[in-house]
Amino acid sequence: MGTHRFGRIGALLLGVVLLTAACTRGDDDEAEQQPTGQTAQEPAPAESLLQTVIDRGTLRCGVNNTVPGFGFETAEGQIEGFDIDFCKAIAAAVFATDSPEEGTHYELIPVDADARFNALRAGEFDVLVRNTTWTSSRDGAEGVSFAHPNFYDGQAILAPENDFGSLEELDGASICVTTGTTTELNLADYFASRDLTFEPVVLEDYEVIFEAFRQNRCDAVTGDRSALQGLLPLWEEDVPNLTIFDDVISKEPLAPGVLDGDDEWFDVVNMVVNGIILAEELGVSQDNVDQEIQSPSDPFVGALLGVPVQEGEELGLGFDPGIGIDPTFMQFVLGAVGNYADIWELHLTPLGHERGINALWTDGGIQYAIPFR
Repeated sequence: MGTHRFGRIGALLLGVVLLTAACTRGDDDEAEQQPTGQTAQEPAPAESLLQTVIDRGTLRCGVNNTVPGFGFETAEGQIEGFDIDFCKAIAAAVFATDSPEEGTHYELIPVDADARFNALRAGEFDVLVRNTTWTSSRDGAEGVSFAHPNFYDGQAILAPENDFGSLEELDGASICVTTGTTTELNLADYFASRDLTFEPVVLEDYEVIFEAFRQNRCDAVTGDRSALQGLLPLWEEDVPNLTIFDDVISKEPLAPGVLDGDDEWFDVVNMVVNGIILAEELGVSQDNVDQEIQSPSDPFVGALLGVPVQEGEELGLGFDPGIGIDPTFMQFVLGAVGNYADIWELHLTPLGHERGINALWTDGGIQYAIPFR
């Protein structure tokens, strides 16, 4: 009887196994009947901002309009400066013109420091070219990709020379800083390391800061040395005997920025900045670019300008970066704004800015462009 019972159980188990196999085979059959050669649909890649800018026909740049030499609104209502020329350069490269015009090829959108990253993320402009420091948190948490720095700066302090002879004499002073910048934290760290204290007066921009300064709401002003140096002669018309202390409070690599995740658009902006610096190193300027186009002085210049250097080569064979714009883009850039030295001499030399660490690496500075190869 025990043997018969086990036999019945075995038969039952065998039936379950066969039923399970049949069900499984049915699933496999259905899977085999699915159309072959098809995979799950992936979302289409987002269009690069480069194509959007080309289709729109106008480049939009987020800029400063309160810093002499870099981005400053003149009495005639024009915004001019070092950073503005980099905006023009990008427009020249994208639209293949050596005469980019505001309102046609590019638009300047003033934005204050506190709003700049939110405005960039909101799509209010395509590239931020506004004396903005490249930091780890901005590159990470803020979601900004920074191109090669176009100006290496440092934080400094401006104060009335008659009242303060050194930074140490500012212990306990009230100091104006710009909201939305790294300056307040930098200053706090620097003062703490020297057992000094200060009272921050946080304001929107340099125009508001100057009003507070001249009304004695703050004893001194801190910011990028380049900005303070440009503002000093203007401010001294109302507040005489100003000085900028030699102390370097922080490193401030200033660079154009675009949104993370768009490699093609980043490459265009980054390549333009590098090309402007490399052009100075190679001796190609606004004055001689036409001559170099016709007859490049060496293969490196030919690569920069995207022209053949040997008889029989096709146009662009010397260098085609494959970034979605014409390989001769640096011809238009140099025709529009010139090389790094050209831009510097036009906007910064008249204000007394020395090249310093912004000199080329061949001249003792740290400006070093990637090769066009």
